[in-house]
Amino acid sequence: MKLLRIHKKFLLMLNAISVIVAFLMHLPELIALSDPVSGSHLFPDIHWLNVCYEILFTYFSILLLFFINVRIMMSGSLATALSWKRVVVSFVVTLVVCNLLGKGFVYAHQHFGIPAITAMLHHYLHPLRDILIACIVTGTCYLDYQNRRSRKMLLENEQLRTENLVNQYESLKSQLNPHMLFNSLNTLYSLIRESPDKAQNYLQELSRVMRYTLHDNLSHTVTLNEEMVFVRSYIYLLQMRYEDNLHFDIDIPQELLQREVPPMAVQMLVENAVKHNEISRRNPLTISIRANGNELYVTNRIQPKLSSSSSTCIGLANLSKRYRLLFGKDITIEESNNDFKVTLPLI
Repeated sequence: MKLLRIHKKFLLMLNAISVIVAFLMHLPELIALSDPVSGSHLFPDIHWLNVCYEILFTYFSILLLFFINVRIMMSGSLATALSWKRVVVSFVVTLVVCNLLGKGFVYAHQHFGIPAITAMLHHYLHPLRDILIACIVTGTCYLDYQNRRSRKMLLENEQLRTENLVNQYESLKSQLNPHMLFNSLNTLYSLIRESPDKAQNYLQELSRVMRYTLHDNLSHTVTLNEEMVFVRSYIYLLQMRYEDNLHFDIDIPQELLQREVPPMAVQMLVENAVKHNEISRRNPLTISIRANGNELYVTNRIQPKLSSSSSTCIGLANLSKRYRLLFGKDITIEESNNDFKVTLPLI
């Protein structure tokens, strides 16, 4: 039942409001009790027991009115806005029930001797009190409904945003494996023509690399140590083809190996450097991989291939998007006359 699902904090708030309103509605009588001389003119024969019964009855009446309002307003879905028609109905029902409860209390006083205030001024104030109570009760329930609906919409929007980010991230990851596989198969094709024995060893290493790739694509992050083990296997594949024309300078402090990066982030930068630079005996390429503080740097000398097509930078763009989606951070790309440097934040 919806009434049973009312939040505990809301119940405490209803009790607090009921107590406060019950006392405020009988503030004139309470003032009269504190000053019997002046109060006797407005409320003759007033007694503290009568006031206590009135306050207690008002408290329980307000609680009942709150639950009636909650029942009316919560009968619909929080997904739809609360119509003014339902608010008006709730107010009218509250006003009518409040009036009937007052008449019922008077009837109980007259026929069963329940203590009550009999002064005429007290009875004249009843209609005004009924309207005030109806406004307070209906207004409180309306504001609570709007607050619940707002929180629900914020939660749903956050869930949709998270699902969207996950979908974007998975889409970006799915673009990485084909990109790497395409380049690896090109390398394997070249090795098959040049050296079948090396191609066999290369294929074995490639299978290890691909198993790692498929396994860690299931994770959003890997430790830098895991990534570098994978990168060293990938470097082996590259050096099978380029031999002494491709060099690596790796310097990563031991204490940084447990930091995290997106899977295949460093490998993609190595692949990017190899893809877009000339590697030959005349122009050997050195790729530097270093880490310091909260960052990892991959640097290479710019040696553009004479016959290469223009780069689309899909790999770097994907890596940048992955960082923004996962960590709210971005990579830094610096290009000078001689060097190309990419900085990855370590998580």
